[in-house]
Amino acid sequence: MDLETVIKKLIRFIHTRTDQLSVTVTSGGIDRENYKYIIGQINALESVRQELSSLLNSKEKNEGTVIDIKTKNTPTE
Repeated sequence: MDLETVIKKLIRFIHTRTDQLSVTVTSGGIDRENYKYIIGQINALESVRQELSSLLNSKEKNEGTVIDIKTKNTPTE
């Protein structure tokens, strides 16, 4: 399995877990301490998701055709 596939799977997992935690918070029935804990988890997961997305986007931007614009007849000093 290549790195890009792993990153995409992690992003999907984080999205699913964040949704689950959001449902838990919005359904109520939790005390203030658990509320703070779950919100902290959501914030941490979102930070990780953003970093993974940035890595994936930078990898995609770096892939492509590289063109050498130097000419062979350029004198060197």
